[in-house]
Amino acid sequence: MAGMNAVRTPPTKVSWLRRIAFGLVLVVLALVGGTAFRVWQVARDNDRTPADVIVVLGAAQYNGKPSDIFSARLEKARQLYAAGVAKTVVTAGGKKEADNYTEAAAGARWLTQHGVPRSATLAVGEGSDTLRSLRAVAEQVQARGWHTVVLVSDPWHSYRARTMTEDLGLDAWVAPTHSGPIVQERSTQVRYIVRETGALLFYELTNSPADELFDTVLG
Repeated sequence: MAGMNAVRTPPTKVSWLRRIAFGLVLVVLALVGGTAFRVWQVARDNDRTPADVIVVLGAAQYNGKPSDIFSARLEKARQLYAAGVAKTVVTAGGKKEADNYTEAAAGARWLTQHGVPRSATLAVGEGSDTLRSLRAVAEQVQARGWHTVVLVSDPWHSYRARTMTEDLGLDAWVAPTHSGPIVQERSTQVRYIVRETGALLFYELTNSPADELFDTVLG
């Protein structure tokens, strides 16, 4: 009976602050975990729905020769073109100050060397990061009356690229590459999922790119 008659002590200010802090931590964990799951989930897509254009996101190139990562993306785009997914392949990406080629030009060159007609390629050699490259692509695509795009990039990059493309007013779906250095080792996959989760959350909070920031932090 004594226990039943005990007076419940009201929560103190400190306990309320602890509850609020704990709740905020749970919200943040749910947001990060949910975003990471979507990055992983979209990475598994392979949407071959016909579109106006195929857009290949650029990666490193060496005096006109695409890196292994870039070559894997270009090969996937070539396969999509050969399957009739779109009649035009857009290559994206600018260049560093000392480079002789833009990523876009190197990509278009690779495609023509591997059977894609030059008339079916469009190189958009602007942008030093994903967002700026996609802005330049969207401008060129929309100027030609095109509205739908299939994005080709690495699996873990696909969700962020699709989100940015849709924010730029295009209908987009993804057909990421599932070959190349990025998908060969589980440790590399985990690192890129972490990178892309952080970069996407940064973009959604600031509407700014975070490629260079997360490349520096994660290597």
